[in-house]
This record gives sequence, structure tokens and C-alpha cells, in this order.
Amino acid sequence: MRKPIIAANWKLNKGPSDTEDFIKSFESRLNDLPKGVDLVLAPPFISLPKATELLSQSKVRVAAQNMSEQDNGAFTGEVSALMLKEVFVSYVILGHSERRSIYGESDELINAKIRKAHELELKPIFCIGETLGEREGGQLEEVLRRQLTKGLEGITEKQILDTVIAYEPVWAIGTGVTATPEQAQDAHEFVRSVLTDLYEVSVSEKVRIQYGGSVKPANAAELLGQKDIDGALVGGASLEASSFAELIANGVVE
Repeated sequence: MRKPIIAANWKLNKGPSDTEDFIKSFESRLNDLPKGVDLVLAPPFISLPKATELLSQSKVRVAAQNMSEQDNGAFTGEVSALMLKEVFVSYVILGHSERRSIYGESDELINAKIRKAHELELKPIFCIGETLGEREGGQLEEVLRRQLTKGLEGITEKQILDTVIAYEPVWAIGTGVTATPEQAQDAHEFVRSVLTDLYEVSVSEKVRIQYGGSVKPANAAELLGQKDIDGALVGGASLEASSFAELIANGVVE
């Protein structure tokens, strides 16, 4: 049985002060939430130290939203895995569609980052997903297979078990449009079949695959109730503690 994982991706929101306010409000709700779920918050870089400080005694873990594939050097504006470890970060989101489309990150670069994360014992949340044009053009499976195969090149069976895959159809991110539960399940099932091809079924059955793309309290139960959906990577609905807590309560059945 795969343990669900629900992660909040705050994107370019919440400095240290807002992060503190959110965590205090969210922690006051934790006792009423399901226990059999991994919970992760991903604030901006500047808020990571405040988040890890406040959550040091909590079951809630902290993720970075990105990182460099380099350890150090003349790379202005970058943050290394070593730096993230120093402030007690546990996870790192890699390959998000906004990093791919806005900042031009390639499958090869994302693979280098995933390798570096594992080298430093950070757990990647590896994002994949197709655009609307790719889906309508019948390329969904081709795109997902390419992203998985290239992104996971050189990743061992042990490392893939410490990797979370986040399937996020690009057309559903921040648009208010959500994949139907059937569409999401079909994509997740395909992702798991590719993982079986890359590793073997005994491995792929243990890998957690999240869904992301306009997940809200109202649709969490239907989406997370699908056989191959093991949690959610949540954007807008994670910015308020009450909304994020409601989504968790609705989406996880114990």
C-alpha cells in the first residue's frame, strides 16, 4: 500500500512572515487531519529557513521549489542541494512545467538535477505533463514517456523509490480546469506502465505518483480516490491553511 503524499507548492508567494502565519494556523488543524499521509510545504527559497525552524518537531516536511545541478561556483542566483541540506530541507520539486516553459529547462538539465538531489539525499518531486496541444494532437503518451525516460536516466531502483512523480497536465495548472478523474487515472496508469518498463513491476508498484492541476477541496476525494493516484501537488488551494487542511481531510481516507 502506497502512503499518500500531499504537497503545497506556493510558487512566488509567502515571505518569511506569511510563512510563519500559515504554519501556525495549519499546525493548529493537524490533529484533526488524517494521520496516514505525508505532508509537504514548498515555500520560496527565502522562506525555507523559517519553515524548517517552525516545523522541526512536526511531521510536516519542507520542500524547495527548485535547485541547481551545481554544487557551487559562478552561478548567480542559483541555490545548491548542499545549501538546501544545510537548512534541513527534505524534498525538492524538479521539472515543474513553469520551469520548463518559462525558464527553458530541458529533460537533460532536469535529469542532472534529479541525480544531484539523490546524491545529496534529497527526495525529488519530479514533475511531468503534457500541454493541451500535445494532448489534442495524440502525443500524451509520447510526451510522458520521453519526460520519464530522459528525466530518470541513470536513476537506480533504490533512488526511484525515493522519488515522487507528479503528473501535472500543463493545461490544468492554475486554469481552474481539472482533468476528470478518469483522465487523471488513465495518465497515472500509463506513467506506472512506463516505470515498469524502466524498472520492473515490483518497483513501479511502490512509486508514488501525485496529481497536480487545479486540485481543490471539492475535487480532492474523486481524484485521490483513483487507483494509481497517490496524492496531490497543490498550488492555489494550498495558499490558505483552512483550504489546504480541508483538501487533505477530503482527499485522504483512512
